[in-house]
Amino acid sequence: MSVNLRKPDQAPALPAQCRNGNRQAINSERSHERERVVVRPLAHARRCENSSNDASRNWSHGLAHFPGILVVVFASLLTGFAADPIKVGEYASLTGKEASLGQASHNGTLLAVEQINAAGGVLGRKLELISEDTQSKAGESSTAVRKLISRDKVVAVLGEVVSSRSLEAAPVCQAAKVPMISPASTAPGVTAVGDYIFRACFIDPFQGPVMAKFARDTLKVKRIGLLVSTSSAYSIGLAKYFKEALTAHGGVIAAEKAYSEGDKDFKAQLTAIRAANVEAIFNPGYYAEGALIVRQARDLGITVPIFGGDSWEAEELIALGGKAVEGAYLSSHYSFEDPSAQVQNFVASYKQRFGTGIAPDSNASLGYDSVLLLVDAIRRAGSVDRAKIRDALAATKDFPAVTGRITINEKRDAAKTAVIITVKNGQFKFVERISP
Repeated sequence: MSVNLRKPDQAPALPAQCRNGNRQAINSERSHERERVVVRPLAHARRCENSSNDASRNWSHGLAHFPGILVVVFASLLTGFAADPIKVGEYASLTGKEASLGQASHNGTLLAVEQINAAGGVLGRKLELISEDTQSKAGESSTAVRKLISRDKVVAVLGEVVSSRSLEAAPVCQAAKVPMISPASTAPGVTAVGDYIFRACFIDPFQGPVMAKFARDTLKVKRIGLLVSTSSAYSIGLAKYFKEALTAHGGVIAAEKAYSEGDKDFKAQLTAIRAANVEAIFNPGYYAEGALIVRQARDLGITVPIFGGDSWEAEELIALGGKAVEGAYLSSHYSFEDPSAQVQNFVASYKQRFGTGIAPDSNASLGYDSVLLLVDAIRRAGSVDRAKIRDALAATKDFPAVTGRITINEKRDAAKTAVIITVKNGQFKFVERISP
């Protein structure tokens, strides 16, 4: 869904989900050419006749596995919302090259915030989500996060999806001692910045061996061609861990070629890879380049399997790649085909909220989970003190999230399994679940 970034003089529209029960207004401000979206609960919202609205029911279903949160929600409903809202910051690529990733994550984040507020909030207070657009540009993330911390006084920051932008912002959060949860940045260096930095996803030292195992055990191939973006920390790291795991089990990198983010022509690299008689091609990059790589490979008559990492998972991969990406494989953090009630309730709520027939991808589910992790930590901390929230996040064990049960390990990474999906008939379809 395209995020509607309104100017201050435009009247904000209420989300469809909030037509009953407690209302929220979505406002935006333009500052230094960056758009910001504020999801702000109205302090004296008029109560609607139908207090048992759809949003409350959906969130209640989603909280079936969270009895502790239900206690807080019930207490909140009894006491009302006299206190000021809890400010939560988000920085995401809402526009620009990786907008598909950022918008999906933002939608999941927004849905979780709306559902939590509709069901009663946390500690008797609603959440106020303040989102900054990084525009998919280098240098924007640190500026956005400084604003969220110094001007908006947020208790925690959610973001980013792209590892290089999380690496920009993490030192700012660490220096200010503000907890940061990245929904989907998999580069190991993100959480290594310091003890206030967390993530809701698996990491590349895990994902690389998973994809090597998939190549070896499922595709039954040994000679791999590798196409790596040398301007992306994510791509470089994932390629490294893939190579180490592949060669440790007898596999061979028959050809390795480089490109830069934003490149459009990959025919020279693909021609060299084809000449090496590879059995498959792995591209640990983002969806925009990935779609073009697959299309150009097929145009050159390359028929071997082509697979990518979790940053291939965007509807734009299919839109840009067309029929060429049919049969391509990629890693993911969850599958919307998972029959569990928690996943299916999330999928149904997402489709209803955003008026789409397309199931949410892993970036949406991870954005959603990042809010759940934060709210669970605030509840267990019994406070919005940043240090106490940090300690509660670090103590997270076996948390039942949409993308699987999450335990935060000693490096503040989320321990969980990975999913392999493929493109079939223009849709992402589940293949298998893998642990290295």
